[in-house]
Amino acid sequence: MAPSTLFYFLCASVALTVAPGPDNIFVVTQGITRGRRPAIVTALGMCSGISVHTTAAAFGISAVFYSSVIAFNVVKYAGAAYLLYLAYKTLRDRSAIKLPLADDRPDAALFKRGFIMNVLNPKVAMFFLAFLPQFVTPNTGYFPLQMLLLGFLFMVQAVVIFCLIGYFSGTIGGFLLARPKTAKYFDWLTVGVFTSLGLRLALAERG
Repeated sequence: MAPSTLFYFLCASVALTVAPGPDNIFVVTQGITRGRRPAIVTALGMCSGISVHTTAAAFGISAVFYSSVIAFNVVKYAGAAYLLYLAYKTLRDRSAIKLPLADDRPDAALFKRGFIMNVLNPKVAMFFLAFLPQFVTPNTGYFPLQMLLLGFLFMVQAVVIFCLIGYFSGTIGGFLLARPKTAKYFDWLTVGVFTSLGLRLALAERG
């Protein structure tokens, strides 16, 4: 692949990653309500899900979502249900808001949460199926390998950007959560984010 193609791809990827969206909102919320470490670990889990979507797009599996309404809806509603479950669990436990040093949730649980949220979003699969081929050079062959390379580059830049978002949002969270009168409202903020993302995904069209 030509260096210029990779450069344009990275520029487009960075622009798409930093643009406000559900993933950014979720990482920021995690950083503010839980601290730097949970936000970064969750972000790493979300970014790792990109490998699944890239592989699926490279070998044509994601095309099923274009041709099958049933397949799209099954994955879509599974992802929406998971997000709404997280909202319910946060509201039930009322323990989502902790000072950064007091959050002893295992890293594996945070990573898994981010991974599942990403993998169960069919809109992400369709995005990669539509986005990656635009930067592939057909006449050079090795189409799947080019797709995998582009997906890897997208994942790397996403990891860097999302970790920075998690780090700085964690700094803001540490400042806010040191004030109990402010901290008590963040349980509801977390519930609101989970619920809004779940409903957004449930109402998403294949388009």
